[in-house]
Order: sequence, then structure tokens, then C-alpha cells
Amino acid sequence: MYAHAIGGTDNHVHLLLQLPLDLPSAKAVLLLKSNSSKWMNEQGRRFAWQEGYAAFSVSASNLAAVTRYIYNQEAHHKKITFEQEYLALLKKHHVDFNTKYVFG
Repeated sequence: MYAHAIGGTDNHVHLLLQLPLDLPSAKAVLLLKSNSSKWMNEQGRRFAWQEGYAAFSVSASNLAAVTRYIYNQEAHHKKITFEQEYLALLKKHHVDFNTKYVFG
């Protein structure tokens, strides 16, 4: 995996990753969550990830824009909450969902 950008706020994180062709996104998330949780707990910080995640593809032509978006999360979420933005993104891309299950 290659990390192009990592950022977020208190309640979520964004990772812009380039995955090898033979590494499914679900396996990449499992590796990231398990190894980072283990490391955090070894450092004496109680930490656990939420159960779910979302993964989206990004074209090479949009890497710079997505990187800026990730690094500016704090300012961005002063205008719109993460929850509002995420639901809008799902709707925009016609993802069928039940709000009862989106955030737990």
C-alpha cells in the first residue's frame, strides 16, 4: 500500500491509499485497523475502530483535489458535518442505504 494522504477529525479518518492490484480493499482495511489498534494499545492508549468503513475509488486525475480535501477536514467540517456529507455522497452516487444502519 502507498499512502498519498491521511487526515481526519475526532470522529473519522480519511486515507487516500494506492493498493496493489492483488490486495482487496476489505483486506487492506482489516490490516490497517488491526495493526493500528494493536500499536495504539501497546502505547497505553485504549483504542478501537468502529465496525464499518467506506471505500471509494479515485481517478489519478483527482489525486491532488482529494489530497487537499483530506488535509482540510477540520475547516471543511465547520461548514457541513461528516454525517451530512456522507449521506449526501451516498445519495449523489445512488447508493441504496438505510439510515438506521449507516452510523450504528
